[in-house]
Formats: sequence, structure tokens, C-alpha cells
Amino acid sequence: MTRYRPPAPHKSAYITPDGYASLQKEQQELWTRRAEVTVALSEAAAEGDRSENAEYIYRKKELREIDRRIRYLQKRLPDLTVVAAQATDRTRIYFGAWVSLEDEQGKEVTYRIVGPDEFDPALGWISMDSPMARALMKKTVGDEVRVETPSGLLVYYVVEVSYEPPLV
Repeated sequence: MTRYRPPAPHKSAYITPDGYASLQKEQQELWTRRAEVTVALSEAAAEGDRSENAEYIYRKKELREIDRRIRYLQKRLPDLTVVAAQATDRTRIYFGAWVSLEDEQGKEVTYRIVGPDEFDPALGWISMDSPMARALMKKTVGDEVRVETPSGLLVYYVVEVSYEPPLV
């Protein structure tokens, strides 16, 4: 058996200014956390037999995970393009737009189209690479949007397009 994994699909290299700042902050926090874990690891290593030292094993694993994420961020951050400019045609859906949709049953949902490094389903932020965002691109208010999902075809109608966060 091999451990071959096919390469991950290509991610778009666009990000909002807030998302970029968030990734930079995460990187700084990881470096701080790494220093703390390194100290704890050296203390655990000084306790003697490392083969049965749970603290040592745990800290090594934690250090590997931190290093993996730092390496990823060091490679990814320089490749990202920060999209600070708003769309010139604010009636159409582009990157960074807040979009309110209504389904056939009248249920309304709001999504924001962001880069793949900052999507968050809990906030309603969807990646621009997702099928939903691809279907929404360049649509305007009143347009019908058809999205093919594993559970079947979904039909939505664009109710509102905004480039400012909705008031909660």
C-alpha cells in the first residue's frame, strides 16, 4: 500500500484585507506559542526516559503541528493578493460581496464571497471557489441562481447585493 495522495485542488489566491491581517496575526501567535511549547518540551525531555514520557510525546506532537501551520502560512502569505478595491459595478456580485438569497420556499440566507483561506460557514462566508459562489458571480438582483449540490439542484433568487456588512 502506498501513501500517495493526489494534489489538492488549486485555491484562488485572493483574500480580503481583514482576512490577510487575520492570517498574519495567527502566524505571530503561532511563533509565540512555539516558544512556549519549546520550553515545555525541553523541561519534559529533562525528566529522563522519553519513550514513556507522555508530556514529552505530547509536546513533540504539538510542536510538529505548530511547525506545519507556520510552514503553510510562510508559503501561502506571499502568494496571496489582497483585494482592497470595491467592485466598480456595485449592482453585480463579485469578490467581497454580501449576497442575500431567497429559495423557492421563501427562506432567506445571506452569504459573503471571500477567499478560500478565510471562509467560515458559521458566519455565512463562502469561498469564491465553492459551487455556490461560482454560480453567484456576476449575477444581479432578481436573477435566478441554480446550484448543483450532492443532494440535488437548488434554485435561489438574488434579493440583495451589498459591499457593506449587513446590520445585525
